[in-house]
Amino acid sequence: MTEVRVPTLGESVTEATVATWFKKPGDAVAVDEMLCELETDKVTVEVPAPAAGVLGEIVAAEGDTVGVDALLATITAGEGAAPAPAPAAAEAPAAAPAAAGGDAVDVMVPTLGESVTEATVSTWFKAVGDTVAQDEMLCELETDKVSVEVPAPAAGVLSEILAPEGTTVDASAKLAVIGGASGAGAAAPAAAPAPASSADVENAPSANKLMAEKGIDPAAVTGSGRDGRIMKEDVLKAALAPAQAPAAAAPAPAAAPRAPVAAEDASREERVKMTRLRQTIARRLKDSQNTAAMLTTYNEVDMTEVMALRSQYKDQFEKKHGVRLGFMSFFTKACCHALKEVPEVNAEIDGTDIVYKNFVHMGVAAGTPTGLVVPVIRDADSMSFADIEKAISEKGKRARDGKLSMAEMQGGTFTISNGGVYGSLMSSPILNPPQSGILGMHKIQDRPMAINGQVVIRPMMYLALSYDHRIVDGKGAVTFLVRVKEALEDPRRLLMDL
Repeated sequence: MTEVRVPTLGESVTEATVATWFKKPGDAVAVDEMLCELETDKVTVEVPAPAAGVLGEIVAAEGDTVGVDALLATITAGEGAAPAPAPAAAEAPAAAPAAAGGDAVDVMVPTLGESVTEATVSTWFKAVGDTVAQDEMLCELETDKVSVEVPAPAAGVLSEILAPEGTTVDASAKLAVIGGASGAGAAAPAAAPAPASSADVENAPSANKLMAEKGIDPAAVTGSGRDGRIMKEDVLKAALAPAQAPAAAAPAPAAAPRAPVAAEDASREERVKMTRLRQTIARRLKDSQNTAAMLTTYNEVDMTEVMALRSQYKDQFEKKHGVRLGFMSFFTKACCHALKEVPEVNAEIDGTDIVYKNFVHMGVAAGTPTGLVVPVIRDADSMSFADIEKAISEKGKRARDGKLSMAEMQGGTFTISNGGVYGSLMSSPILNPPQSGILGMHKIQDRPMAINGQVVIRPMMYLALSYDHRIVDGKGAVTFLVRVKEALEDPRRLLMDL
């Protein structure tokens, strides 16, 4: 008997709801045939059969909420586990060598998320012939959002790599084969049933709900899921199709050709393909410029009081909370304070509506070896200085190590970017859509300032607020920046909520 359990849902997702069962007890199932669908608060997850056989008891019925690794059902060996041997030999002769060396297990692309359809194989950590342990990391995939590690589904020997480094694979591709492993036999592909007809395919529940809400005929939607299933993203594409049709009729402008390069210079150049993450960053930043009416306003802040307060309490703070007291917690607190007074900076545009957020999910831009990412600190407005510093430290480390999940980089309402750590004296940050505001911090530099008729040296920082002028007026933007300045120059105002 084989157990069917809830797969890994992502680091920030701990439970899911059983949306649909596509098989019932007594049905014959093949390896990797879809059994049921789970819905989380982020994505829809399909659960494939881990082995061929007959579906036994269904433990978690539709509508039940289950945790990670919870038992969903059982599969028992039965007549449906293997079809006649002759067709199997005819249809899958390539399986014979693997079978001769013992059982083989396929290494498949893991679930990438409903909005991610392909990935690029960036690094293999094992070579053909290497012995691998179950759950040992085999390779790393790059999507347009995050890096995904692929663990070994079983112990054995890596017998074949089907997708070498640099290969782009879709969400259902086979990456490699592990030989001499326990688990599904090499002849398992022979048990795959004939493709289901479109009438027998159950669409994603989220897609059915969205089609009903928008009044879209399922016949007008092309499904991208397994066996032509309609997924939520397919419905969204269909809903946008009429609006995009006129634009599609016009030919896309061709990219400007690269200017000729002298032969002696060409030999000293190096051409490197952009990573998927870098391509996404480039596309999103250009979309931001093309969509928002972006404007930047500037101010400067005297950091004397913040630096004095930090110097006075940093040792006690670190001793009690186990994390260093930096400047980011002061800026985060000051921004949360200012966003309450100027809520449009924390809002976003949705069609002809303005969506005001009665919370602050603070994005903190972080530079990594692979590019800029923006992990999100949720409900930063209700966190203490220590909680903010711990969250920034933890997410910053995970960002540099490439361990952030998609969920940790989504849902931000406002962003802070600290170019000062690299020595930037002044810059204009670019919006992180669909947000309407981003604060740029810069280098702290001693400058002569006129204070009460006297010229004194003060540690000064330029601040820059880029905002979407479609919903944020100049008055609101300047007021926001002034409130941030006031809170930093007199941190007691944060305690008094002034």
